Amino acid sequence: MHRRTALQATLASLLMAALATPAVASDTPGVTATEIKVGAVFPFSGPASALGAVGKALIAYVTMVNDQGGVNGRKINLIALDDAYSPPKAVEQTRRLVESDEVAFMYSTLGTPSNLAIAKYLAAKKIPQAFVVSGATRFTNFKDYPFITTGLPSYGTEARAYARYLAKEKPDAKIAILYQHDDFGKDFIDGFKAELGDSFDRKVVTSSFEVSQPTIDSQIVSLKSSGADVLLFAGTPKFAAQAIRKTHESGWRPLFITNLVASSIASVLTPAGLEISTGIVTATYRKDPDDPKWANDAGVKQYRAFMEKYMPGADLAESNYFTGMHQGVVLVQVLKQCGDDLSRANILKQTRNIRNLALPMSLPGILVNTGPDNNQMYTQLHLQRWNGKAWDLFGSLINDDAKAAK
Repeated sequence: MHRRTALQATLASLLMAALATPAVASDTPGVTATEIKVGAVFPFSGPASALGAVGKALIAYVTMVNDQGGVNGRKINLIALDDAYSPPKAVEQTRRLVESDEVAFMYSTLGTPSNLAIAKYLAAKKIPQAFVVSGATRFTNFKDYPFITTGLPSYGTEARAYARYLAKEKPDAKIAILYQHDDFGKDFIDGFKAELGDSFDRKVVTSSFEVSQPTIDSQIVSLKSSGADVLLFAGTPKFAAQAIRKTHESGWRPLFITNLVASSIASVLTPAGLEISTGIVTATYRKDPDDPKWANDAGVKQYRAFMEKYMPGADLAESNYFTGMHQGVVLVQVLKQCGDDLSRANILKQTRNIRNLALPMSLPGILVNTGPDNNQMYTQLHLQRWNGKAWDLFGSLINDDAKAAK
């Protein structure tokens, strides 16, 4: 009798323990009752190493979240590897993450070439490629890329914003475009072609560069000789700084527009020269923590507190850190929404189910809203101009609408 009672008590205890333990999707590698493995690939070295700051901030943010107990009782085991901005290396590292480390899903992999290189492999395995740090327009086509969500504004959206601005402010301008010779840079060419139509060939001159090149000096000299009075740069930070510096040294004074990912104060404007960068225009979705107007902003205070504790000594003006922090906030939101259903199908579903999420460093009115027909974290932008010391916003909020009136 006592044995039966003891057995019943033991069984009851085991049942209670099972009920108290979070449910785990048995078909999802990398998920246990206490942990979820997440894979990521960043250019911590190589020609785009400045963008590795995104990964460093994401790692720090995940560390903070884990220090606070994780998400839904699980710690996040973020395994971030270096691909040196090389597509073959990205494939190698992604295979390692999936097949050896057995991550539940890929998150925040940076760069258009790298994400393109791994997309088919991940799709074949039905592994979410969540919130990639790329604005490649092709990735916004969720029918062609059903496992991808994007973590940057579309380059097509950005290009249209610049083309419409120039059509209004400088309708007769000759435009020079210096672009990175890959899908990243070509998206800006395509965006201008879509806006300018038949006048593109008459109004625009282009020159491309490879990320393996040491400098882009010859391209700047060539574009200057075209007589263009607008220069649009579409590429990564290292070459943006070179372009700003060389343009100034050559005596050429066009209206200089640089793409969002190459607009960091720390990795672009400072190396180029803050004073000679005066007048540069770019699009943005984020606040400048060094601008006095945001001194008492709750989001900026949150960013500063995070950086001071988890990335002490880092340059707070490095906008790639903002991106990494925002990637961390969205990762936590997705996992919270998943609850205890961490199947890959539900992870994918929740990446497309974010509603009115305000991120700490985003400008007022810019919210994350993903859904069945929208796989983009950001669909709104604002133009800004560098005054030598800070960015000045101008114009109104730009919504992503490829068919908007010119």
